[in-house]
Amino acid sequence: MDRWILATHAATLRRAPHSPVAVDLGYGATPWTAVELLARLRRLRPDARVVGVEIDPARVAAARPYEREGLTFLRGGFELPLPGGERPTLVRAANVLRQYEETEVPAAWARLCGRLAPGGLLVEGTCDEIGRRHAWLTLGPDAVPRTLTLAARLATLPTPSALAERLPKALIHHNVPGQPIHRFLTDLDRAWAAAAPYAPLGARQRWIHAARALATAWPLTDDPRRWRQGEITVRWEAVAPS
Repeated sequence: MDRWILATHAATLRRAPHSPVAVDLGYGATPWTAVELLARLRRLRPDARVVGVEIDPARVAAARPYEREGLTFLRGGFELPLPGGERPTLVRAANVLRQYEETEVPAAWARLCGRLAPGGLLVEGTCDEIGRRHAWLTLGPDAVPRTLTLAARLATLPTPSALAERLPKALIHHNVPGQPIHRFLTDLDRAWAAAAPYAPLGARQRWIHAARALATAWPLTDDPRRWRQGEITVRWEAVAPS
């Protein structure tokens, strides 16, 4: 997710005012995702800062020893309690909304996006426990999804539709026949199967050819170079629940 953000939205981060803030919302039992996010952002913006936000005070206390220049941890939730009401350029929320009801998702999006700086981004989605399979949505300050991205460690992916179990909360219950997301995953599986002759060249080449075929029927937004990373991004309106 971090690498995709930096590659795809580098312009947003570069345009941000001095010392932009990124929020790692719900970083979990350990602070490593926030630590890694800071390291990656600073390759692009040496003045970037990261704030890890967790609702569990014990997790915040456990993370405090890892604070350093540019990295802090705070207790909070969707209100994003940044000092002085500061607005983040980026909010990353992984495995946060999956524990909520689908009906609660739009209000959570609205609250988070309402805290963004002008032109800021919310990247919200789900990943597995060891980071092999991911799916996330990108939203702007208007709280309307723009894209869905699927990403996988291709060497461990049996079929693209295996990513369905990691769809964001707004989509996971709509992966049923007749819904756009189901058609998208079905077409991706078909393209993957048709690209089987490229399998001897490696899973990456197979994925690239599958994505190229899929792009003839679906509005993919990727720079095709991202396909080499096991990613594929489609416009939200093409897969949104009908």
